[in-house]
Amino acid sequence: MTQDVPSARPGRLAGRVAVISGAGSVGPGWGNGRATAVIFAREGATVYLTDRDEDALGVTADQVRQEGGTAHTHLLDVTEPDAVEDCFRQTERQAGRIDVLINNVGGSCAGGAAELSLEDWDSQLRTNLTSAFLACKHAVPIMRRGGGGSIVNTASASGLRWTGAAQVGYAAAKAAVIQLSRVTAVQYAPDRIRVNTVVPGQLHTPMVEARLAHQRADGDVEKLLAQRQARIPLGFMGDGRDTAYAALFLASDEARFVTGTEIVVDGGMTARCD
Repeated sequence: MTQDVPSARPGRLAGRVAVISGAGSVGPGWGNGRATAVIFAREGATVYLTDRDEDALGVTADQVRQEGGTAHTHLLDVTEPDAVEDCFRQTERQAGRIDVLINNVGGSCAGGAAELSLEDWDSQLRTNLTSAFLACKHAVPIMRRGGGGSIVNTASASGLRWTGAAQVGYAAAKAAVIQLSRVTAVQYAPDRIRVNTVVPGQLHTPMVEARLAHQRADGDVEKLLAQRQARIPLGFMGDGRDTAYAALFLASDEARFVTGTEIVVDGGMTARCD
């Protein structure tokens, strides 16, 4: 007998325990991690939030709690193996299980193959790829013990195609995140663990003002926003909430038959020929 397909409804994550990395934000507004934390809590999840910026992490947790949600925080550098293992051990001890894992940490560094230093290359792989691997490594056994779960990794349109700037370390790492998700999905499907990837395009998140404008437009935020928006067929930029809603679908029972694949959230940018 097949299970009934669940219908869309409020509280789609009611009773779930969700771990969200990179849950802080580099500035005011809707970064991917902050938006995911708030939206998941609105949908009934108890959220366990990690970030290496204590102040930013606290702002996100406060926002969740102000809306009546339940948030726990853990100051964490997701590139440190022992710290990641300890974080997941503590979370299982406190919550009893982990139902959802959102690997959201990332950051780009300018430079092509000839320009990027080996140190920056290694750092890009650790930040964008090894962080996701370490979290999966420690979440999968917990999910197996709990009878299943959903892992959503955050990649980037830069992992699919050229997006306007040479950032070879970031692009290579985010492409690898997609394949990490696919391989992990197939291996652990018998354990009822689903693994998928959200692939955001050029969103207007706080990262634009805090970092990217200085890297790519001499600090001219409006210039960079215009350049990015010109690449998007829909004619406007989304923000972290668009990433979060894609992750919400993948984390929920509505995606019970979805694993080993990607949702591209880019306003049509990667579908263009130019």
